[in-house]
Amino acid sequence: MKYHLGVDLGGTNIKAGVTDQQGKILLKYSVKTNKAGDANVISEQIVGLCHEVCKKAGISMDEIASVGIGIPGTVDAETGMVIYANNLHLDDAPVGKIVSEALGKPVLLNNDASCAAFGEFVSGSGKEYRSIVMVTLGTGVGGGIILNGKPWDGMEGSGGEIGHMVIDAGGEPCTCGRTGCWEAYSSATALVRDTRLAIEQHPESLLRKVMEKTGKISAKTAFDAMRMGDTVAKELVDRYLFYLSEGIANIINIFAPEAVILGGGVCNEGDALLVPLKKLVYQKCYGGNKIRHADIKIAALGNDAGIVGAAMLYNA
Repeated sequence: MKYHLGVDLGGTNIKAGVTDQQGKILLKYSVKTNKAGDANVISEQIVGLCHEVCKKAGISMDEIASVGIGIPGTVDAETGMVIYANNLHLDDAPVGKIVSEALGKPVLLNNDASCAAFGEFVSGSGKEYRSIVMVTLGTGVGGGIILNGKPWDGMEGSGGEIGHMVIDAGGEPCTCGRTGCWEAYSSATALVRDTRLAIEQHPESLLRKVMEKTGKISAKTAFDAMRMGDTVAKELVDRYLFYLSEGIANIINIFAPEAVILGGGVCNEGDALLVPLKKLVYQKCYGGNKIRHADIKIAALGNDAGIVGAAMLYNA
């Protein structure tokens, strides 16, 4: 049997896993990312990690058919070039070529969100569909688009930046330089920001008690206080769901996918997030109840989605 290596390159850690031909992870391992390094240093880290994870899995490099790498930035999948990855200080970096020559294996690159989406498509919540859009709710709002079984990357790998569609012109400032981006309202970062502001404005609310109990403000704080019956928290969650539904409805209206898959820590809220969100989204979709709209699901693979999707790029 031939195996595949999937690498999820992040700003904090580089994760790698050995998978079988169906995308099942046999073993995974991670190391801290050397963010101070250039393309050669990071590529050497990836090569070393690939050897290490194979060694731990008891699999020789001769048994590896291909290597896939998910990169947080703009990637040219055809050439294996990282066009721009600001968090890693990579600019026109031939990562694919360097890793391929070092390992003696075909190496495929793609954006990390696209890899996560492809992982869910292959063996997660999207496996029963042909076209899905994955939305990751974390520090920002990321997106991965799979159309007719293939990752859709846009021109030179720069597509899929769904977090930067404007849903409130002139609204909250976004890190991209624009104002009113979906990311500025629907990321976990945005929910934390709004929760902090609500605590300042309503010190009597249960939000403060939840914060003091946990010792921090997180995306979970508002949901926990809402479950305790706090009206300020309920308004906060309702506002978050309103903006989240705006973006998802836009995605459904544009791409008409069979499913929208949601990932990120906020999704741990389960039905408290999903049930009201679905109701809001379907009210906003073009065609109303006369048209079948995308299923909305929580991602199944968690932090492994990027590894699985990268490993399966050979089959994309």
